[in-house]
Amino acid sequence: MLIKLRKPAILNHYVKPIPLIKNCCFKGKRCLVSGWGRTGAGPASTLQCLNLPVLSKTTCRYAYGSIITENMFCAGFMKEGKDSCHGDGGGPVVCNGKLQGVVSFGRGCARPGYPGVYVELCRYTSWINHTIATN
Repeated sequence: MLIKLRKPAILNHYVKPIPLIKNCCFKGKRCLVSGWGRTGAGPASTLQCLNLPVLSKTTCRYAYGSIITENMFCAGFMKEGKDSCHGDGGGPVVCNGKLQGVVSFGRGCARPGYPGVYVELCRYTSWINHTIATN
């Protein structure tokens, strides 16, 4: 879903557009995930940012099975306890300064063996650009 604003956003040092990625991500690429989601006992009081490695589709499917489609990718650590969490959904995944994905889901938060799952925006860039151009 894309949202059309009634009037243009006021761009400044704090508010600016982010370019969409053109190519799909690959294993080992590092990306930043940010959000206001849970950090232990409760919601974050400040914006959180986490640098995560993109995992292979094989690793992603090993964790989640056939629910993982070509329109998704996994990022995170299979053993460490760092991940996006409840309240981060819909947040950005930024790789090399470009919007690569959107926080989607996971099994719990930072559970060993279950990395975060993200929407693979490269699969939708043509639709996004067409929708923006025609509206």
